[in-house]
Amino acid sequence: MGANSGSGAMTSGRPAGYVLRPWSGDGDHEAMAAVRRGCAERDGADPHSVVEGVPTAAEIAEASAGLENASGNQVLVEHHGRVVGYATVRWWQERDGTWLYLHRGHLLPEHRDRGIGSELVAWAENRIRRLVAEHGTARTAVFGANAALADADATELLLATGYRRVFSLVELELTDLHELSGHDGARPAGITIGPVEPSSYHAVWKTVVDSYADAAFTQKWTFERFVDTAAPTCWRAARDGDGIVGVALCTLRRHDPTVGEVEELSVRADARRLGLGRALLLDGLRCLREHGARSARLFTGTANPNRSYDLYESVGFRRRNEYVRYRRPMLS
Repeated sequence: MGANSGSGAMTSGRPAGYVLRPWSGDGDHEAMAAVRRGCAERDGADPHSVVEGVPTAAEIAEASAGLENASGNQVLVEHHGRVVGYATVRWWQERDGTWLYLHRGHLLPEHRDRGIGSELVAWAENRIRRLVAEHGTARTAVFGANAALADADATELLLATGYRRVFSLVELELTDLHELSGHDGARPAGITIGPVEPSSYHAVWKTVVDSYADAAFTQKWTFERFVDTAAPTCWRAARDGDGIVGVALCTLRRHDPTVGEVEELSVRADARRLGLGRALLLDGLRCLREHGARSARLFTGTANPNRSYDLYESVGFRRRNEYVRYRRPMLS
């Protein structure tokens, strides 16, 4: 199937009654949300996930608004006029210079095993090839795709299409913030923990970025983007004198403030193994609780070299799901 990012329906040798068409605006969001709800049970989706949940129409609208050229980079599948699936393409540059072009598709279970899923992948790859040509990124571009470990259908499709697993994220949950341990553990003399003021944003950002210096497959994170998305109500920083040696960036989920998220927990390399991570984490979690959160979520890479699982589990977090990133070389 050839790529087509313009208006109008796209047809091919697919079964009768199926049409692929571009996203057409706000009127599509409820239908897209219905697809996600219809896929949830079969794919083992967690509605409260901070990695990939079951989004509402409002959340899909927000994601579409943040997508460059949403009509060109989203495609919907209709069956006899009803939306039964869709796919989205987005991209970013990683720290090592790789340009990752990520696609993600969703198709109602009763419409699988008819070649439609494969056609969505083909549409996405063709669209990505056109984007790569426009962006001039062919030398370092790769195809990427995500699938939850519990989503057997997507996993099978990606593996059959030549994709290979490169890493995964494990999501953990603390189900009751009122059961937090009251013990922070030891911390070095002279270290203070407190809120983050705007004057410290650059130091906080650099602490997080530096903590990923040796991490593979991580997205470049500019200071401008950091500031644009800042939600500092429950951000905490550990200071040694005037310098920041660690941060916990905890936030309330905008669409469900009863759920808190630990977006980042970073301690400077020369200040690790001193109890700072635990103290920062507990301080941030207590702040979330004080602001109305009843539970908290976070995710971390399976190849994390700093044994962060031990820390998270020590305060009550438990594993919920695993999400896998796949890649495939972009052959000319």
